[in-house]
Amino acid sequence: MTEVPRAAISWSAGKDACLAWLLVREQGLDVTTFVTMLDPDGPSKSHALPRALVEAQVRALGGRWHPVEVAMNDYAAVFAAMLDGLRAAGHTHMVFGDIDLQAHRDWLEPMCRRAGLGAVFPLWLMPRGEVASSIIAHGIRARVVCVDTRWLDDRFCGVEYDEAFIARLPAGVCPCGEGGEFHTFVWDAPGFDGQLALAPGTKRRVPSSPPLSPTTLIFETPSLR
Repeated sequence: MTEVPRAAISWSAGKDACLAWLLVREQGLDVTTFVTMLDPDGPSKSHALPRALVEAQVRALGGRWHPVEVAMNDYAAVFAAMLDGLRAAGHTHMVFGDIDLQAHRDWLEPMCRRAGLGAVFPLWLMPRGEVASSIIAHGIRARVVCVDTRWLDDRFCGVEYDEAFIARLPAGVCPCGEGGEFHTFVWDAPGFDGQLALAPGTKRRVPSSPPLSPTTLIFETPSLR
């Protein structure tokens, strides 16, 4: 009997992950589980988002949220255990929103293979400008929740990710933020059962922590109304 594909997705709550989710759905892959890696004290590792925000987002998408708490020095072991748990629960694939960072893919694929999961990269090697255009064309609406001050100042934080935002990015800044220049939170997209109503947060400046390069990050974390 042929196994019906059932996928989980590595879920940052941002625009690239959302586009990856939409593309695999268009290809007929059933994505049932949204996996978010969290710091031990609660917020998401990728975008420092509070649990309640990501959980509400996944609920609006009709998915099952799978939060995983992990300290940085335990990341590989916890990630491997998470993949094993997904396979034991009947998942066959793991979806990632990576675009072209080869070292990250070279780490993820063997981890998935050892767990018996197929690794799926629907955005892989798409030109970054094309990814940005596709995000907007698909109707994904996102808010910029973090910027790295090496590239962007606070005027770029707390605003909508749209064509106007992309047009005013300084030369050399990736329109997808693939180099960590900025991060986003999606509040509406095809598949949502309704827009998330967000209240703006207060901007705060936070020194980066390893393994990130030394810099200052500006966060503006919205809350649910």
